[in-house]
Amino acid sequence: MSSELLVDLGEDPATAQLGQLKLTTVEDQQWPADESTLSKSETDISQRFDAGSPHLPWDHPFYDIARHQIIEVAGDDNFGRKVIVFNACRMPPQHQLDHHKLLMYLKGTLDQYVESDYTLIYFHHGLTSENKPSLSWLRDAYREFDRKYKKNIKALYIVHPTMFIKTLLILFKPIISFKFGRKINYVSYLSELEDVVKCEQLLIPARVKEYDNKLRASLKPTVQPSVSPPHSPPPTARCLGCLLQRNPDGDPVPVVMRDTISFLTEQGLEIEGIFRRSANVTLVKEVQLRYNSGVTVNFREMEDVHLAAVILKTFLRELPEPLLTYQLYNDIVNFTCIDRQVALMKTLIESLPEENYTSLRHLITFLAKVSANNEVNKMTNSNLAVVFGPNLLWGRDNAMSLSAIGPINNFTRVLLDHQHLVFT
Repeated sequence: MSSELLVDLGEDPATAQLGQLKLTTVEDQQWPADESTLSKSETDISQRFDAGSPHLPWDHPFYDIARHQIIEVAGDDNFGRKVIVFNACRMPPQHQLDHHKLLMYLKGTLDQYVESDYTLIYFHHGLTSENKPSLSWLRDAYREFDRKYKKNIKALYIVHPTMFIKTLLILFKPIISFKFGRKINYVSYLSELEDVVKCEQLLIPARVKEYDNKLRASLKPTVQPSVSPPHSPPPTARCLGCLLQRNPDGDPVPVVMRDTISFLTEQGLEIEGIFRRSANVTLVKEVQLRYNSGVTVNFREMEDVHLAAVILKTFLRELPEPLLTYQLYNDIVNFTCIDRQVALMKTLIESLPEENYTSLRHLITFLAKVSANNEVNKMTNSNLAVVFGPNLLWGRDNAMSLSAIGPINNFTRVLLDHQHLVFT
């Protein structure tokens, strides 16, 4: 993986020549101006973006965007940060896609996560002269994403970059900030992404995988990049994830959950932005190794609240089956706010296996304490639902569409709102 930062490109002769390249892919006539420009009122979609809809009906404002699966949310990366994926190959021809609405859809997705650290992965392969947006749209889109969106994005990974995209970024250099430029990383092969996120959870398009295979096949055998072995559950999930089986001491709550929640209850309830920050990946792996080796972990010695928070989230996400189980997936995704919603939710929760039910109750009871201190830590039930919803339930294919995340987060929020009734 390379980090060819925009800010490092000096005005040397080579750079000047590259900036003057007349690539056919970026000629002005190939990039017609948009019919309308973006305005604050047009892109303020808080009232129009219905993330709580279980499914997007054909008459939904964003149905024509969502159906292409251009934008996806794919769990957390190896640092505990939410992962947003943009697939260029799924963009239809220009005349079949409303790029202005695509931007609003992207903002609607990011709006749910920008208060936390997050990672953006862009699969560039598949962007052609037929489906690429205009230069003016790209310029306006970058300007539309103000500091709120750029502050907590920790990395932008451009997978399979071409000379076109590198040249484009050079052309945009004058308007790209120094800090944002440092977050841009070029990824030549999919195997390099494994250092950042488990590729299996990304649901990488078949076209992108085929292209990656061709790239690797074109190299000499002696210089081919290593191919990651077939994914197997992480050590943490293998050891603890049959996980929700009863512990030797008879407590059905897994030791990881007990350790992290105990420590966070003592020292994390008043930490602003708890569960929104990432942790050092080396420390995360070290703690996982300790648990897998049967070594006692003492978070009080480490004195790192965010490390414990990431371990808890990672543990939940790496379970072989989500805590809320695949069996309840359809019921939860189709859960709606009705008069008898608490009674219905109570019935669903009580149908969980004993270990799942007890562990969920332990977690939700703790999160209720976190929310009770929201004036200090800024973590309301809604904020906690956004963080924990995707870690409590996901589909069998791992990745989740925006239309599924909304109902899952909503279910989690209602569960937090009424936990004292659900668990009685």
